[in-house]
Amino acid sequence: MTLRKDEISSLLKEKIRHYEDKIVTDDIGTVVTVGDGIALVSGLDDAMASEVVIFEDETRGMILNLEEELVGVVILGDDSGIKEGQEVRRTKEIVEVPVGEAMLGRVIDALGRPIDEAGPIVCDKKRPIERVAPGVMARIGVHEPLMTGIKTIDTMIPIGRGQRELIIGDRQTGKTALAIDTIINQRDTDVRCIYVAIGQKASTVASITEKLKSEGAMAYTTVVMASASESAPMQYIAPYSACAIAEEWMESGKHVLIVYDDLSKHAVAYRTMSLLLRRPPGREAYPGDVFYLHSRLLERACKLNDELGGGSITALPIIETQAGDISAYIPTNVISITDGQIFLQTELFNSGFRPAVDVGLSVSRVGSNAQTKAMKQVSKRLKLELAQYDELLSFTQFGSDLDPVTKKTIDHGSRIREILKQPQYTPLSMAEIVISIYAVENGYFDKIELERTKDTEEALYRYFRSEAKDVADMINNEKELTSEIESRLKDALDAFFKERKKISEVKDGR
Repeated sequence: MTLRKDEISSLLKEKIRHYEDKIVTDDIGTVVTVGDGIALVSGLDDAMASEVVIFEDETRGMILNLEEELVGVVILGDDSGIKEGQEVRRTKEIVEVPVGEAMLGRVIDALGRPIDEAGPIVCDKKRPIERVAPGVMARIGVHEPLMTGIKTIDTMIPIGRGQRELIIGDRQTGKTALAIDTIINQRDTDVRCIYVAIGQKASTVASITEKLKSEGAMAYTTVVMASASESAPMQYIAPYSACAIAEEWMESGKHVLIVYDDLSKHAVAYRTMSLLLRRPPGREAYPGDVFYLHSRLLERACKLNDELGGGSITALPIIETQAGDISAYIPTNVISITDGQIFLQTELFNSGFRPAVDVGLSVSRVGSNAQTKAMKQVSKRLKLELAQYDELLSFTQFGSDLDPVTKKTIDHGSRIREILKQPQYTPLSMAEIVISIYAVENGYFDKIELERTKDTEEALYRYFRSEAKDVADMINNEKELTSEIESRLKDALDAFFKERKKISEVKDGR
């Protein structure tokens, strides 16, 4: 059978016309099923993963599943207006979030939209929420301290700019308090902060925001909120959106601190989405890629080399444990990604030792690289002395007579423990931490009654903020205890404790 020229021509024209129709229809799909924040859509053959699609009621969605006949779309908002049979339009854009200086001081949702009633946010730039982390050659070793203002952490579990330090513990042990104190302590530095609330109560986030405002910290902080009342997809994308905002600053040579509160709820949101998308469940019903969920997020925190501007993102992810079980699935996953963990213990918290940091189980893999020389000088024996104190404390339970050396070690350790207690929202300067640790390490507090230790410490800070302010300024500026500074520090401490002794004797009527 042979075809004439006019038949071949008409056949080609027909094919071309249908091909053009296919291109048009490939950009519009049809909702097959919808429910629980998930829609299955047919007809989007050329769709991309993480692409934004728009439903008929202008609600946006993000494509997560790419199957042969259907695509799985997570709905970024309310799904009540979406019905089966409605059309879905492709945008050919990956999910993006606005970035820039206008984000500072604002409370936004997971898509970068303002929710603080302070007017619109005007940004001239957007970034995709997902991005490959900088490679090894783009990074430099963590060597600059990021001061938290918390004595226990800055002395024994130091955090550096570009580090990822996990805060882990049971609920109501002070995990968020540690992170908020760290944000407040950045007020006189060049560090910008982002607090990401994932699955928290809206009232809790509101109180945190008010506290940041009252402490003057909102001027350099952005709050990204995906509250418990929001859908699982919004909770899922919130930390990635926050990281995109942070990366814009980092690549401009700036330093950023980002708190993920918390990644346990983030994993639960991802599990919810994955099960609704009918992905195969694995251990504890989490999908098989739940490790990648957090590793691709936390790997984006780093310290860039000088050629790329030297900016950094420091990440403080928070994980909630059940009954102190740090060997559970999600905790072990995140521990293996991060550069150390700060473990908060319920027993310590209930006994009144706050922040309830378990120094034995907590670790910073960056170590003293992230400390100033002054901090290294005063804290080098601290962890060992606390370990000895905890070990010897068990002997006192039996009521046996202790030899003078053991008794002295226990007395000294009890004063270190007392000094390391710190109220919430009272971060200290580097000099104040150095002064208090230097004083307790050199026996100045040993002659003070244990119950008067905290009062004496508060008076010590007031003394170095007024009469001996020049010594504190020298420590803050030099960041090292030179022989001259140490000599002046000793003179100031001698004068303070001598005066303190006189006051104590007058009070006791001696």
